[in-house]
Amino acid sequence: MNAIFIVLPILTLLMFDLGLTLKPADFKLIAQRPKPVLVGLFGQIVLLPLIAWGIVQLPVFHSQLSALFIIGIMLVACSPGGSSSNVFSMLAKGDVALSVTLTACSSLITLFTLPLIMAWVTQSVQMSDVSIQLPIGNLLIQNIVLMVIPIAVGFTVNMFREKAAEKIHNVLKRIALPALVLLVTVFFFQHKQTIVEEFASLGLTMTILILACTGCGALLSWLLRLTAKERRTLVIEIGMQNAAQAITIACSPLIFNNEVIAIPAIIYALMMNLILLAYVGLTKLQK
Repeated sequence: MNAIFIVLPILTLLMFDLGLTLKPADFKLIAQRPKPVLVGLFGQIVLLPLIAWGIVQLPVFHSQLSALFIIGIMLVACSPGGSSSNVFSMLAKGDVALSVTLTACSSLITLFTLPLIMAWVTQSVQMSDVSIQLPIGNLLIQNIVLMVIPIAVGFTVNMFREKAAEKIHNVLKRIALPALVLLVTVFFFQHKQTIVEEFASLGLTMTILILACTGCGALLSWLLRLTAKERRTLVIEIGMQNAAQAITIACSPLIFNNEVIAIPAIIYALMMNLILLAYVGLTKLQK
């Protein structure tokens, strides 16, 4: 089974579901409370790729990671947001409105930042035994079709048919997790040997990346004296990446067309959920 036929509808549904939760008031939050929004976007768009690049350049990791895995790690770091972060923010008693705003804004901003950063990354990691090209035009078109249009459609439905949007959202949010589990399962069996062989290095790399990003989210929130709810949301938003988007770009025949590049995103999704579920558990213990 080709994973692209699973991940394409999953990403489209997730983005449509995100649109269903958006309201015009969510975008007003940028003007009403610019500090947490700007801090969150800085962490997602700027800080996260810098941290990821710094980690993969460390000698202990750089010597073990292939060019394809480095590209995959950076692809994950350049794909912030995702509707799951909104659910985690709610469970952690965070600022859900801030989470939705950050997810929507980062999904749109990465239309432009992701191609630029990944074009530089692919050129920087070229080796004699591998040549990876990034068709920027195809990437931009695919992201518009699979992300912007579904978000816009969901947003429109919510504006004019709010009750219908709520019913559809209640269905889709129950489908999302099983669909992602199916995707991870298919990927695991297709690349079982590679994942098992590389899990030690990739698993450690991804765990350090998640911990570093969530830690930076907490540090930035503390330095700027944000509220506890805002801090919890930024920890989750900066730490949680859109693995479905990264897998789609890696597997797409229009872009990388290489499932090996998607393996870091699969491992990231596993480690991300484990770590952030533990974080949500810790927030439950706090008063």
